[in-house]
Amino acid sequence: MPPFMGPPPSDSNGAMQKPKSLKEVPAFVIQLLKDFTSRLIYIFKLVWETRPWILFVMMFTAVLTGIIPVISAKISADLIGRLADASNSKTLEIFWGLVNLLIIQAAFQFITSAINQVTSILNSIAGELVVNHVNVKIMKKAKEIDMADFDRPDFYEKLENASREAGHRPIQILRASFQIISIMITLISFIVALSTFSLWVPLILVVLAIPSAIISFVYRKKNFNYMRFRSKDRRQLSYYSGLMTNKDLVKEVKMFNLGDTFIDRYQGVFTKYFAGLKKLFVAEGLWQILISFLSTAVHTSFYIVLAIGVCKSKYQIDDYSFYAAALSSISGNVMSLISVIASIYEGTLFIDNLITFMERDRTVSPTLEQPREIQHHVAHRFEFKDVCFRYPGSDHDVISHINLVIEEGSTVVLVGLNGAGKTTLIKLLTRLYDPTEGVILLDGYDIKEYRVEDVYSIFGIIFQDFGKYAVSVSENIRFGQISKPYDINEIMKAADESNSTDFINKLPDKFDTPLMKYFETSGIELSIGQWQKLSIARAFYSDTDVLILDEPTASLDAIAESEIYRQFDDLRKDRTTLFVSHRLSSATTADKIVVLEYGKIVETGTHIELLEAKGQYYKLFTAQAERYLTASEYME
Repeated sequence: MPPFMGPPPSDSNGAMQKPKSLKEVPAFVIQLLKDFTSRLIYIFKLVWETRPWILFVMMFTAVLTGIIPVISAKISADLIGRLADASNSKTLEIFWGLVNLLIIQAAFQFITSAINQVTSILNSIAGELVVNHVNVKIMKKAKEIDMADFDRPDFYEKLENASREAGHRPIQILRASFQIISIMITLISFIVALSTFSLWVPLILVVLAIPSAIISFVYRKKNFNYMRFRSKDRRQLSYYSGLMTNKDLVKEVKMFNLGDTFIDRYQGVFTKYFAGLKKLFVAEGLWQILISFLSTAVHTSFYIVLAIGVCKSKYQIDDYSFYAAALSSISGNVMSLISVIASIYEGTLFIDNLITFMERDRTVSPTLEQPREIQHHVAHRFEFKDVCFRYPGSDHDVISHINLVIEEGSTVVLVGLNGAGKTTLIKLLTRLYDPTEGVILLDGYDIKEYRVEDVYSIFGIIFQDFGKYAVSVSENIRFGQISKPYDINEIMKAADESNSTDFINKLPDKFDTPLMKYFETSGIELSIGQWQKLSIARAFYSDTDVLILDEPTASLDAIAESEIYRQFDDLRKDRTTLFVSHRLSSATTADKIVVLEYGKIVETGTHIELLEAKGQYYKLFTAQAERYLTASEYME
């Protein structure tokens, strides 16, 4: 397969640059054809990867579909001729000849119907297989691409578009491509047959179709560009409709009476979006009506010429029937050909979203051809050396010149206000992102020198925005380390250590209870605190070397939090551990406390050292302590 050529030169808005002079037209057209062909080949390759038989079956049925109209027209013409003979002669031979033709026609109609049904079945099967194949490719690619790509609005938009188009575009374009073969077979057959009547007539019919072709291609491109440049409107439509159907937001929407507000905003966006589309639809329709009027006038003149020929005995009645069918078929097939090619062209424009997404290079990858191996089941040492990081498209650093050492087996707590950069630092440590500047060392070597999946495998982590999965309770816990062999005793132990056992045993099916109502009507909706306990159970279940806890107890009460931290004291033995917490009581036993402010380290030390320094940590700790003291004094 030739490499994808990529889109042609574009302006600042991403639109294809039109030729500025007549000299540039040939190069422009050649580039257009190259892009069209490369996209089409890409789609054929997708289908071949799915199942090779799909292409062969579609080719075979395309040939049959192309021949059928010609045979049908011939049988109908012969039947009309026999009927004319039968009306003039009452002989038995002519009668049985007519009966035989009727039987042949009936058999042909049955075979045609059967072929259409089989084709429909195969197309439906092929369509589902291709959709599945493309969706799996998208999911596998999403697994590989950099997390930073999800922070790029333009790239994330392409991912959304690729996922949406995967449902129908590839198989739609493939069917249309093979439909061209059918149309061409029918068209050529009728042109050859009609040449006995006139060589000029087919040529005139083809020329008549050119204006319609131009209009179709122009407006397909306009429709594509409109939808592309109004993608914000489409996202807003999806967003506002999603707000009204999101089960997690329905409480606020009802209580704050926001329903009418979101519906009005949806309608307002749709009104603007639809106004432009309507103009395109109406303009194209009016042009096509004008062209259709001219085409009808020319066709009628040809029918009049044929009718005059029959009246002058130049042609037989069956000739008129066949030639009239040929004229009608040529005209209809030329229009169909234009429409199909235009739809393929439009489809290949949309398939660019899929191609761009699938050809995205991964940058978070090993820098060595033979990556270093990570030693497992040992404590690890990390060092940040002048590390800076900024998110894609941003012009300021969220992590600025960080220098930090996390020793083997030590416990480090990250402290700071919201937006200080704590979670971003964790994402850099786990290599979900690569630093913009500086280097992170893992056991003395650049973390980029290890295989990414090996780096991930050493971390057991609870994110602040932990996952809530619509599967069973046991699976939610087991997701902490899916590579471990299934062992219900290990799952139950992790649940016990995270204080989850009590509420799990009260569920209808205990550990087999499905959670959330996405798929099962019997699904149970947990409280946020119960979900957090399950996320903590995932950390206890994982047999990893480095434990990272990003606000692990934010939704738990004080008693549950105290018990969880007691369990963590046992869990983190012989492990390197990193905590992020706003509740500074959890930081008192840490080996090192790192205070972050606006992406910079402003203080490091133990709890006692930082209290004695009376800096930022002292202010944060005493502010929290005062609240507890005030409450305690009030209760006394």
